[in-house]
Amino acid sequence: MRDLLALTAELVDIPSVSRSEQQIADRVEEELSGVPWLSVERVGDTVVARTDLGRPHRVVVAGHLDTVPPGANFPSVTEGNTCSGVGAVDMKGGIAVMLALAVAGEPTELDLSMVFYACEEIDRADNALRILSRQRPDLLACDTAILCEPTAGGIEAGCQGTLRAEVVVSGTRAHTARPWMGRNAIHRLGRVIALVEAYEGRKPTIEGCEYRESLQAVWVEGGVAGNVVPDQARLVVNHRFAPDRSVDEASALLVELLSPAVDFGGGDRFTLVDAVGGALPRLNHPVCRRLAEIVAEPPKAKLGWTDVALFAEMGIPALNFGPGDSSLAHSPNEKVSARELDHAYRVLACLAGIPSGLPVPGQNLIGLPSE
Repeated sequence: MRDLLALTAELVDIPSVSRSEQQIADRVEEELSGVPWLSVERVGDTVVARTDLGRPHRVVVAGHLDTVPPGANFPSVTEGNTCSGVGAVDMKGGIAVMLALAVAGEPTELDLSMVFYACEEIDRADNALRILSRQRPDLLACDTAILCEPTAGGIEAGCQGTLRAEVVVSGTRAHTARPWMGRNAIHRLGRVIALVEAYEGRKPTIEGCEYRESLQAVWVEGGVAGNVVPDQARLVVNHRFAPDRSVDEASALLVELLSPAVDFGGGDRFTLVDAVGGALPRLNHPVCRRLAEIVAEPPKAKLGWTDVALFAEMGIPALNFGPGDSSLAHSPNEKVSARELDHAYRVLACLAGIPSGLPVPGQNLIGLPSE
């Protein structure tokens, strides 16, 4: 079994801010090329390594190569059994686990498609996994998918949808010495913000996983000059909604919520800036059930958005499982431990039928029916 902590540190030390993944993609391609049970293809800075062994199920295991820009946390620092540095959690640790898994030996229970892709941390239009789904959907064909996003070694099922909306309320300019001659748009916007603050999100339980909806004001602007009643004010909100709602349903409910303070038929405007739907858990697939047996902890809902939603669009069950605490992602003290890395590796090795030499709970996958 590879020294996963050392491999994670090596990967952290390869700069790979979004749109600059060539060097780390080269490293991944070099590691995987020549492995006799793998066929390796590269599409841009995305590397795909596949087995073709005739196993009853094919599973995509995917992870992104890019990170957010570093602060003072580059290069890596290894102290004891912990590696710190930009991307250690999100998600160089997961990439290290995937690499080690890919070269460890032929899987006896599953065929694997290991997808190392670029540009996850930026606009969805640039996401290389989404681009791959259009250009080479054959490389993503599978029965189910696992995103190696950090989940503290547990299963986080599905994901919530997310939308950003802009609300612009209008007013009438006037001199602040005679404000009664105008209408203050910022004051009006205050009532909109109060509705956002008072929002109480649903907590629906889907397949045993409790999702938690939220609504937050994330941007506000307005004003003309220090002696002018403003005639326009703008608010941007971010709404996270459970996967049992579509984007259209979530947007309509948001309009209904804000309607007491927004004149949608007058001079006010509501604009959907961007939105993407969530993904239902779909934990009944045999591979998902088997993974839950190995982890031996109940799956939880993924409250953020991940690329499991892309697989959901393709009709493929998908879930999140990987090493590291997601609350540390993008933070100055991003770090992952050898214990977290080893746990993730052992679980995935057991699922795929790759001997790890370490004990993992659960039963053999052979005999589970194809869905």
